[in-house]
Amino acid sequence: MEIPLTGNVKDVNLIKILVYLNRNRKTGTLSITTPAFTKNIYVRAGDAIFASSTYTDDRLGEMLLKTGRITVEQYDKSVEVLKSSSKRLGAILVDLGYLDPSDLVRSVTHQAREIIHSMFHIEDGEYEFSEGDLPNDEVITLRLSMGNLIHEGVQRLENWTIIRNEMPDMDTALKLSADPFSLFQDLELSADDRNILALIDGSRTINQIIAASGLGSFEALKTLYMLWSTGIVEQAAAIQSVPGDKDATHTKSAGDTGLNEILQPHTEEQDTLLNKVDSMYSKINSLSISELLDVDENSDSDTIRKNFYRLAKEYHPDRYFSCPDSSIKAKLTDIFDAITKAYNRLNDDRLRREYFRPVPSKDKEQEVDLKNIAESQYRKGLMEFKKGNFWGAADNLRWAAKMAPQNSKVWKHLSLTLSNIPGRLKNAEEALLTAIKLDPFNADYHADLGDIYIKAGLKKRAFRTFQSALRIDNSHEKAKQGLEQTKE
Repeated sequence: MEIPLTGNVKDVNLIKILVYLNRNRKTGTLSITTPAFTKNIYVRAGDAIFASSTYTDDRLGEMLLKTGRITVEQYDKSVEVLKSSSKRLGAILVDLGYLDPSDLVRSVTHQAREIIHSMFHIEDGEYEFSEGDLPNDEVITLRLSMGNLIHEGVQRLENWTIIRNEMPDMDTALKLSADPFSLFQDLELSADDRNILALIDGSRTINQIIAASGLGSFEALKTLYMLWSTGIVEQAAAIQSVPGDKDATHTKSAGDTGLNEILQPHTEEQDTLLNKVDSMYSKINSLSISELLDVDENSDSDTIRKNFYRLAKEYHPDRYFSCPDSSIKAKLTDIFDAITKAYNRLNDDRLRREYFRPVPSKDKEQEVDLKNIAESQYRKGLMEFKKGNFWGAADNLRWAAKMAPQNSKVWKHLSLTLSNIPGRLKNAEEALLTAIKLDPFNADYHADLGDIYIKAGLKKRAFRTFQSALRIDNSHEKAKQGLEQTKE
């Protein structure tokens, strides 16, 4: 559902905006302005990574005072130093010995979360989402899923009217979502949350769920509001009631996905997760959609759906928050998108029959012809490159890449060629990133990418790229030299 990117939160509440930004993987700054202050949430690829505020009580010093992390005397001293310094208050507090660096990171993270949670209480304020680059100086990133940020924000709401107005009619039946992106997102649910979730079966109404929860009406409704807002539950189709049958058997939803499966936490070690993601990511462009879902022409819809839900849970983009590798979310997103596209095709009976229909031999002959053409263009490209004819080589290698898009060597040599043509470094980077996507454990490719970043003047990025190459092959000479060259 599209929502306007400017407006007032009394017409479009903050939760709807955040969910929209998350689902559409937006990057930019969301601002809410009132006569008293402006508060900002910085969003990267759909995740809230930081926050800032012009409200006095939201400043770091004031928050540290309120939480007892510093004394009034320490606060006054740090503010005095701040007046004659270009440093931020946090750095000054560390310099003065009032905080250690780890305390500072925790405190700034707490500050950002508190600012975001306070924004849930704004009932009248103009909002605007400005899509584009984020401020470079906001370096501390929240490690919390959007679902958990919304969960925490809702738990602090005390306005019954706001929550009641956002929920559907109290006689509406709720069911678990059929969307794995919503269903398997990272949410830290309490025991009360889980008990209420267990009552949602596709036939119980909101009123019935609240009555059976054993909680107060307001607390139960808040939990339902959180589950509704984050998309874990949705409205069920109307159910024909049977007179006098108040205890009728309830039917599970979400494709018979069991509650235990949804709530089962991920137990994999971080290294295991990273290796699994890298392995799947390296194969997604070479696997057929049936191989991706591990099904064949004899698989029924139930098997296809179960395999899809299993993979959707394993490779949900929310699984990256504890990982130090900043590329992990992008990889998980690509994998999740690939398995979703595969499911959407194979879950349709007509499309599934077409997919498994035998391919005429003529198509196989054509495939062989394309490979031969690609090989010929590749050889010509290498010959032109050796002659120094980089433009000609690039043309040949582009043709080879079109004919054989899964051949990482073609993309690698296209990148090398483009890097020798003035003004084509960005294209060279894109070609080499494609090669790395196809063959992520090739240290040569990572080292070559480091060279491109050096040419582009991106020394820090080059340093990190050479580090990646050495993690794959710790004896890689080119990467070692590049690392020395880009050390600060």
